[in-house]
Amino acid sequence: MEGGAAENFVRMGTLGIEEEFYVVDERARPTAGTDELVYESEPPAILEDRLDHELFKCVIETQTPRIESLSDARERLLAVRNALVDHARGHGFDIAAAGLHPEARWRELEHATKPRYQAQLDRIQYPQHRNTTAGLHIHVGVDDADKAVWIANELRWYLPLMLALSANSPYWCGFDTGLQSARAKIFEALPNTGVPTAFNSYEDFAQFEQTMLETDSISDRGELWYDVRPHTGHGTVEVRTPDGQKDPDRVLAFVEYVHALVEDLSARYDDGESGSDHRRELLDENKWRAIRHGQDAELLGPDFETTVELGELVDREASRLGVSGLRDLYDRQSGATRQRRYRDEKGVDELCRSLVLEKR
Repeated sequence: MEGGAAENFVRMGTLGIEEEFYVVDERARPTAGTDELVYESEPPAILEDRLDHELFKCVIETQTPRIESLSDARERLLAVRNALVDHARGHGFDIAAAGLHPEARWRELEHATKPRYQAQLDRIQYPQHRNTTAGLHIHVGVDDADKAVWIANELRWYLPLMLALSANSPYWCGFDTGLQSARAKIFEALPNTGVPTAFNSYEDFAQFEQTMLETDSISDRGELWYDVRPHTGHGTVEVRTPDGQKDPDRVLAFVEYVHALVEDLSARYDDGESGSDHRRELLDENKWRAIRHGQDAELLGPDFETTVELGELVDREASRLGVSGLRDLYDRQSGATRQRRYRDEKGVDELCRSLVLEKR
């Protein structure tokens, strides 16, 4: 598969939202259902060409149509989610959302037979065999290829803040990992994941992408699974950091924040601001703090000389960018805390049921 092109970066501020969900049975446990939902039936019109599956037959992915403005995001997101719930229920399934389903035991679940995934299983082996993760990916259109690379570089510092707020995967194969986002750590076992290094220009990134393709390190550009990347096919910057979320309001808060960040960074690039020179190791330390502590994390500040409580960073960002959803995320109980509370107070069955989507 060919890589993308600089000419694809033509529009600023458009949005796309990709969500990965679990297909679950009447007990709200993950079950093979994507053959029926993706291949053996006609999806609702809004999901046509926007419904696919992931590595496991229990993980399904939706994509919104291109969203022209932030004000349209809620309507488009809910339309896609409602259509998926209807489609699944029409075939005897439900849909659940989390970064990891607490009862997704990978040894007992079926892998998809799609050649792309079978090739990945053969090449990557154990880390991919166990990859039952589900995430939220947010695309924002950028009108210049070099700008998109610069924005992706700068976004790296903000990713741990998003991960900490999204942490929604404390359980792995039925046991408590002690982490807030076990999904992030499990996914990092794959190649070409985590916080990427900075790239000097679009040409620099495109050469890297082409080298990976030509050396058979990846079979297509979609296998560059970094936490943020310029998407050379869509002409967007794609943030891939958050855990999957049940509540659409949480999703929309991340969409609002990522959109505001990209717009702000675009203006700073246009003003000639020089880029940051963050060490990847320090960015990785912040990511680890987010994985381990979630909303209780203290992150290294932008100067990497002091630590700052997450709540203070949230206040700064909400005020600086004029986004309200970020503070709402912090003020509410995190997904990981909520899952642990359900399991402790009501048991595993109620925990699983609490993750099932309802129409909005």
